[in-house]
Order: sequence, then C-alpha cells, then structure tokens
Amino acid sequence: MIYAILGALVVGLSLGIFGSGGSILTVPVLIYLMHHEDKVAIAESLGIVGSIALISSIPYAHAKLVEWRTAFLFGIPGMIGTYGGAWIAAFVLGYVQLLVFAIVMLLAAVQMWRRSATPDPGAHAEAPRKRSLAKIGLEGLGVGVLTGFVGVGGGFLIVPALVLLGGLTMRRAVATSLVIIALKSAAGFWKYLDVLQHTDASIDWAVIAVFVVVGAAGSFVGKSVNSKIDQRALQRGFAVFLMVMACFVAFKESVELITAVDQTQPPHNDAGS
Repeated sequence: MIYAILGALVVGLSLGIFGSGGSILTVPVLIYLMHHEDKVAIAESLGIVGSIALISSIPYAHAKLVEWRTAFLFGIPGMIGTYGGAWIAAFVLGYVQLLVFAIVMLLAAVQMWRRSATPDPGAHAEAPRKRSLAKIGLEGLGVGVLTGFVGVGGGFLIVPALVLLGGLTMRRAVATSLVIIALKSAAGFWKYLDVLQHTDASIDWAVIAVFVVVGAAGSFVGKSVNSKIDQRALQRGFAVFLMVMACFVAFKESVELITAVDQTQPPHNDAGS
C-alpha cells in the first residue's frame, strides 16, 4: 500500500501544479508497482483521476476561475468520446492499449517541454478572447476517445487547447481543465465497469479510496506552491521523466506483444523429419 500512497501523492501534486499529468502516472503505478491487470488499472485510473480533479477544482471554482461554459462545450463532447473510447477498448488487448499509452506519454512529454520553452500565450489576457466553439467541441471529442481508450485524463492536451482555442489564461485553463477531466473520467469509468463485468475482473475500491484521499491532499499542496516554484524547470524535469517512463512501458509491452505473436505461430516442421 506504500506504493499507492506515494503514487497518489505524486499524482495529486501533478494535478495541482500543472492541471494535468495525473493519469499518466497513475496507470504505470497500478500496473507495474501494484500489479493490477491492465484494463483494471485503466478503469481505476479514470476513477482516481476524475475524483481528484473534481476535488481539486473546488477552490478554483470558489475563486471564480472556472469558465463553466467552455468546460461544458469541451466536456460534453469529451464525455461522449470517452464512453466511445472505453467501448472500443473492450475489443482490444491490454498490451496494445499500453503501447498506445506509451505513445501518449511521449506526446505529453513533448507538449510539456514545449510549454516550458514558450511564454503563456494567455498570460496577459484580462478576459477570455473569442472562442472557436466548433474546434473546442471537436478537440473535446478527440481527447475524450483517447481518455476512454488508454485511461488518461488528457490535461496535457486540454490545457493548451483552452489557451489557444478558448482564449483562456493559463490559470483559468488549468482550473477549467480539472472540471473537464472530472466529467470525462466519470463517463469512462462508468463504461469500464460494464467492460470489466464481462471479463470477470474487479476494481480494488480500497486502492481507489487511498489514491483519492492522498491525491486530493497532494493537489491542494501543489496548488499552494504553484506560484512559488520555477515552473519551467519543473516542467522540463517532468517531461524527461515522462520520456523515460514511456520508453519503459513501450519496452515492457513490446516484449508482451512479441511473446503473444510467438505463441500464435504454428510449430515448424522440417521437411523429411
């Protein structure tokens, strides 16, 4: 359970500081440290990250930093996409999902590195600029499918989209992304409960509870130190960590894939034997 506590703390800190990165860390912790089955871990990740994001959004909402209209414009298509992604996942082997997950980790690392190298495009905006409503909805749908398929909240895609397409400042984008992550994760988690029921797999509710409680506390700590730390250095360090983790996951699951392919090959019979 110590892995659950440490993992939940890091997940919460990531959500509190960056508004993203939680599920990118949750899935590997559940699979490689706590040895949960892949689909179970993805389902648990959605429940954990969605709950922590919802709790973390409360102080932002109280400070009136959440753009509710944008949250629903992005979140409702995202919920539909997440439900669909979870439905697709029922027909895909777990190691294939995790190989896709490794690619997503690399994309997240690249996005975080780029974000650390450029100034916040919405940092000086006093009010939200004109929104591209169609683009926000389509982005929400696409990120939702990804969320349902591999269990990531997608904050690393949502935050830049809200800044560039929605015209929000970074603080408002982080606040709004937490609400969106909560909405999408709820839809995906609901569908995964049905998926797991058909495979006789079950969720470890005690682990989810530990992650949510400790992670929520970590997110509040992350939010409180957000303005007191070197964001760029932290983002670059986190990006490098994600790259290393992506390579580890890709290697592990590639071995699983090769093994599975070898086992499906018919035995070779030499001529004349």
